[in-house]
Amino acid sequence: MRFAVFGTQPYDRRYLTAANADRHALVFLEPRLDAQTAGLATGCQAVCAFVNDRLDAEVLETLAGLGVGIVALRCAGFNNVDLAAAERLGLPVVRVPAYSPHAVAEFTIGLLLALDRKIHRAWARTRENNFALDGLVGRNLHGRVAGVVGTGKIGALVARTLRAGFGCEVLASDLVEDPELVALGVRYVPRDELLRQSEVVTLHCPLTPETHHLLDAATLAAVRPGLLVVNTSRGGLIDTAALIQALKRGTIGGVALDVYEQEGDLFFRDLSDTIVQDDLFQRLLTFPNVLVTGHQAFLTEEALTAIAETTLASLDDFAAGRPLAHRIGTGHLR
Repeated sequence: MRFAVFGTQPYDRRYLTAANADRHALVFLEPRLDAQTAGLATGCQAVCAFVNDRLDAEVLETLAGLGVGIVALRCAGFNNVDLAAAERLGLPVVRVPAYSPHAVAEFTIGLLLALDRKIHRAWARTRENNFALDGLVGRNLHGRVAGVVGTGKIGALVARTLRAGFGCEVLASDLVEDPELVALGVRYVPRDELLRQSEVVTLHCPLTPETHHLLDAATLAAVRPGLLVVNTSRGGLIDTAALIQALKRGTIGGVALDVYEQEGDLFFRDLSDTIVQDDLFQRLLTFPNVLVTGHQAFLTEEALTAIAETTLASLDDFAAGRPLAHRIGTGHLR
């Protein structure tokens, strides 16, 4: 089967090639998938896409018209896919639901520690032979109130680490409570209460119409002063313009972002020789208490191996006419 991989990075090529073992003809394409590039899948029976690829009705109709029979997402999230259109076209969409929750959870804790203890600022100083400690005072995590929004596989690991590892008082918010976390002392509360009480908040929920701009102007105005926010989930959970205003007011004590709501035009590309035109993003980078990374929380050897193996296994099942274990349907939206 001929398999078009959009938005290919060197690590995608390396791990997918190893997992494929010459079973399928992999066509690696650097451009992201959208209405202008969908035609590059001509002659392919399957397409592989990532978080910032566009899979709306127009793109899906083009792919179906080219004879593409399956779309494989090499990620867990699917907010960029028009599932209703895919179902109407008879185009199955599969994903990698749990490639390595430890990778993202560990990165989340790393970002929180770097932000709280100002490690990123200290590193920049020492590169210039500045070893002064003034302005680098942080706080212990031990004993602080930490809120975890979303306690799926990743959020549960973060909550467990904050509670058992650091001795935080952990509040959680989710539609379904995790009894193991409750037994550990994690307390489930309504989201609004979590945001009001927490000194640290980490976001681990999918991007849906209900969670879009979960942190908006009204919410950020009501949080505990000095709140630290870490987002390794989806950029659209935070209203960036409102966040900037909260940072200017000093309501927010610090922010660590591995995702950004307009990251599609920025992340996974080397823009070091260009002028970035996103004014909001550039404004974020001016704050000393903001730490931004380029959507790399998933980037471990273990996660990349799992992503490649699961993606190729779904392709094998499709080619053999077997049921697709990781197929996404419109029911996932409810």
